[in-house]
Amino acid sequence: MLAVEYHSNTDVRIVERPIPAIGPGELLVRLQACGICASDVMEWYMRPRAPVYPGHEPVGIVEAVGEGVEQFAVGQRVFVHHHVPCMVCHFCQRGSFSQCPTFRATRLDPGGLAQYIRVPAPNVQLDVLGLPEDLSFEAATLIEPLACCVRGITRAQLQAGDSVLVLGAGSNGLMLAQLARQRGAVRVMIVDPIAYRRQRALDAGIDLALDPQEGRLLDQVCAVNAGRRPDIVIVTPSSIGAMQEGIELAGPGGTVLLFAPPPPTEVLPVTPHQFFFQEITLRTSYSAGPYETRQALDLLRRRRIQSESLITHRFALQDAAQAFQLVAKPGDALKVVIVP
Repeated sequence: MLAVEYHSNTDVRIVERPIPAIGPGELLVRLQACGICASDVMEWYMRPRAPVYPGHEPVGIVEAVGEGVEQFAVGQRVFVHHHVPCMVCHFCQRGSFSQCPTFRATRLDPGGLAQYIRVPAPNVQLDVLGLPEDLSFEAATLIEPLACCVRGITRAQLQAGDSVLVLGAGSNGLMLAQLARQRGAVRVMIVDPIAYRRQRALDAGIDLALDPQEGRLLDQVCAVNAGRRPDIVIVTPSSIGAMQEGIELAGPGGTVLLFAPPPPTEVLPVTPHQFFFQEITLRTSYSAGPYETRQALDLLRRRRIQSESLITHRFALQDAAQAFQLVAKPGDALKVVIVP
């Protein structure tokens, strides 16, 4: 079979690998579509582990079932989550699934960007989801990233009547902004220097799309937010500069949510005085668990998220190198999907 093998953003190879053999409780899934995530092109994260077999947003058709599998059948359409928690450890009991050792140890074989994927038994038991016939495979690739956004909005502790500012109008930023509106935000603003993305945000029903190059961003925000800073600021870029700006923009009593990680050597300078006297909360959100994937599937099934407008580019598996380069320097691209 063919699989994507990552060495760097400019060295993505299509290699031949044997079709994985499955054991008891496992599934073999034939890939139908898989999104490429921004984390797939974070070279500081990916290159030290190369060669890597990436892809963590796959959906497909069950090709074979292992002994003891009763809840899935050959030919069934499924979403496959790459990580699953144990549900019994200290972290799981607190709802911190991404901190669970089992969550961090489980993974797909070889990865989501392969013609065939072996799904380990723990994943099969907990977070393989059957897909309804009226949800396309392409739309279903958004289950995993949307689940991360659901978790992010929950961790931001958004309250009805809050004003929300999202930095970055990529696919995650657009989903976060739509979720903020659904959770009761009175005003949702999004910031991006790319005109195409700002227009996509407006098309998705976001109240305001601001250009950071048109003047001081704080002045722009206050001008459209009754003179106030936003209650919630969600920072989707992984840059320290964006994180600093998010903190500076947050209003008193507000929350700043960091949605993507910077390299481990970078340091975020903060002013404790500001955090203390303005009671600003800084939170992060990493990945998603089985509760959020089910919520994401339900949102997509009920068309609460405009999935069709988020997927802008499609590539065959053999053209994955071109797809990775586009995600690394997206320009007018939003979500890029591999459709073998």
